Amino acid sequence: MDDGDSSPDVIVRREFPGNLTDDICAIDIRLHSNGAWNVDAAKNFLHFALPRLQLQLTVIFLLTQSLHLLLRRFHMPRILSELLAGIILGPTILGQIPNFQETLFPQEGDIYIDLLSKTGFVFYIFLSGVKMDPKTVMKTGSQAWTIGVVAATVPVSIGLVFYAILVKILHRYRWPTCGNIIGIQNSFAFPVIASMLVDLKIINSELGRLALASSLISDFISGGVITIYSIYTIGSYSFTGTLTTQSVFLTTGLILLIIFMGRTISLRIIQKTPEGKSVTRAHIILMSLTVLVAVVLTDNVGLPYQYGPFILGLVVPDGPPLGSTLVDRLETIISGLFTPLLITICGMKVDLIQVYNLTFMVHVWFFVCFFFGVKLLSIFCPAVMCRVPIKDAGALAFIMSTQGVVQMNLYYSNFVNRTFDGETFSMLNAAVLILIATTHLMAKSLYDYSRMYTGYQKRDIQHISPNSELRVLACAHRIDDVLGVRKILEASFPTRESPLSVYALHLVELAGRASPLLIDHQLGQKSSNVTRTQKMIEVLYAYEQQYLGLVSVQQFTAMSLTKFMHHDICSVAFDKLASLIILPFHRKWTYQGKMILDSNVLRVINTNVLENAPCSVSILVDRHKIRRMSPLSSGYNVGLAFFGGTDDREALAYAKRMAKSPVVHLTVIRFVPWDLYAGDSQWDAVLDAEILKETRMQGAHQDNIVYREERVKDGAETALLIHAMEEAFDLIIVGRCHSRDMPQLLGLSEWNDLPELGPVGDMLAASELNRPVSVLVVQHQVVRKK
Repeated sequence: MDDGDSSPDVIVRREFPGNLTDDICAIDIRLHSNGAWNVDAAKNFLHFALPRLQLQLTVIFLLTQSLHLLLRRFHMPRILSELLAGIILGPTILGQIPNFQETLFPQEGDIYIDLLSKTGFVFYIFLSGVKMDPKTVMKTGSQAWTIGVVAATVPVSIGLVFYAILVKILHRYRWPTCGNIIGIQNSFAFPVIASMLVDLKIINSELGRLALASSLISDFISGGVITIYSIYTIGSYSFTGTLTTQSVFLTTGLILLIIFMGRTISLRIIQKTPEGKSVTRAHIILMSLTVLVAVVLTDNVGLPYQYGPFILGLVVPDGPPLGSTLVDRLETIISGLFTPLLITICGMKVDLIQVYNLTFMVHVWFFVCFFFGVKLLSIFCPAVMCRVPIKDAGALAFIMSTQGVVQMNLYYSNFVNRTFDGETFSMLNAAVLILIATTHLMAKSLYDYSRMYTGYQKRDIQHISPNSELRVLACAHRIDDVLGVRKILEASFPTRESPLSVYALHLVELAGRASPLLIDHQLGQKSSNVTRTQKMIEVLYAYEQQYLGLVSVQQFTAMSLTKFMHHDICSVAFDKLASLIILPFHRKWTYQGKMILDSNVLRVINTNVLENAPCSVSILVDRHKIRRMSPLSSGYNVGLAFFGGTDDREALAYAKRMAKSPVVHLTVIRFVPWDLYAGDSQWDAVLDAEILKETRMQGAHQDNIVYREERVKDGAETALLIHAMEEAFDLIIVGRCHSRDMPQLLGLSEWNDLPELGPVGDMLAASELNRPVSVLVVQHQVVRKK
């Protein structure tokens, strides 16, 4: 040891059998220096492992962040900056400087940075599983299975044929390399695709759900087939056609153990966490230790070490309090530092300067391009056949064909195992760089972000069976909103043949800079105190008990900034497959009919929901305080103003459901122009006539349904009749949008102060109106045009 170094050496002693017991193997590992105060040691601080590692991390982090600040202006993902940073630090660029890599990144220091990168990758896989909810992913249905199965089987089948041809052409020592390249190119990395969807901010969209479900199926199929075939062809293992009983029991037992252990610990932590609070630091440490235990168990059973953490992540409930806190606490250090190390290390091994076998490199690039094209077509074609819009099908193909850290980890493992030589590894990483940039740019350009929550399937009241479940998302800001929506829900007449599922979303403005929360009250969290939200919960709980067996109520509380509240509403409606959203109006009245609240913030929320909702939407103008809310059993008079169009048909469909209740008296008033009107499309006229015919037939068998027509010349006569309805009904239901040149509404649009309610709804929601009548303005689901 040098005189200037007072830190002890780490000595590893090994005694050999026989007459070699006196021999000692000593390794000098210098961990840390005495710092800057020891001048001689400070001059050679890079000879010590700890300060050298700190400097390596600093250089990698600064270079990665600098590149990301530059490339994000071009909508490039962070992984691109991490890989470019490794290429810059490697032999391709800075490695050309004499003694650069030997000084800053010596070979003996690889073990430390490699250990950190592998730890980061393990937790990255775990967090990817935490963010996913397998139950909601699989709800996508036959579309996902069709796309996922075809996308996996077509490339794998072509790859098997392709490999059989290559065996006859290429030299034997190239067979393992080609087999692994083809296998990895045809693989589908579920965590990588999920991360890309998060980067593109479309993970909660219909396209995002479809991509997640399809990629999960494709990942399972392609991974299983390629693994079995690789073992059989490469001959690295003895393949007998059957697995040993011990291996089957160990693998099955491990998976069941991880599921049981993870679920039990997670639910216990959730139950011990007060409502609205994050889980404690001790619980985060416990879950982290569980991840490491899962890694050890998985590796010892013989499975790839990342399988255990991913399964554990899947069984952890996503969202608050546990899932969101794990992501908040761990993702910054994992995704921001440790996981990028693996990508950067791969980049540092890339040498694009020295290429010895140009012919085989051409083969490598051909493999990459050919199978990338095969994957695109095998995803795009079944997506179009499943009636996904062409642009969305193209975006889906590029999203599912992307590559990322999972593929790079496979490349790195093959490089360490000497299956890939340096040239092949360099070309494959360069291909990853190009594919990541291409897939992100193409997906971003093809996807329409304004239609994030718009579905491909009909989620409305018109098209659900009369004897099927009706799913309603009821939103509330105040206790008055809950009382008003309860009256509407009671009038919806739930039965055993046609039950009612209510998803209540209590909206609370988030103060300060805290992270937004979505609290699921079904998870059994403890309440820290009795709050306004608790009182709202109790009102709907009493409603559920009143209609026990006919109504199910699931309650959530969304705490977020008001400018993002519409995302919470649309996301819950999308996840729960709701057919109708009921929003509270932004104005409130006292018992005397005086307006006390006119919130422009709530009005903006309602407008944003109307534009982005995945289902039908209604806005409830509630004046129950003026009426002093009588019980429903005393009779409930509902009037519907019908002018024609898709929104009016949706409003009538909901009113007809209410009319099944014997205590609801429905009056349908159709406003007909004096002169012949041909403004509506012929198909709209046919649909209007059909639903009105059904209403008349239903009225012939029910005494509580009245249908009549009123002939009007213009909007002025319509307004007189609408104001007359205010005295006769407890609730008036109207459609939001109508044809602009409709004679019945002529002149009303010029005085429309609230366009989100339409001309008729605007009249009924006037601030000066103090009549005891509530109004429900209905907008039909906006279906994506194909």
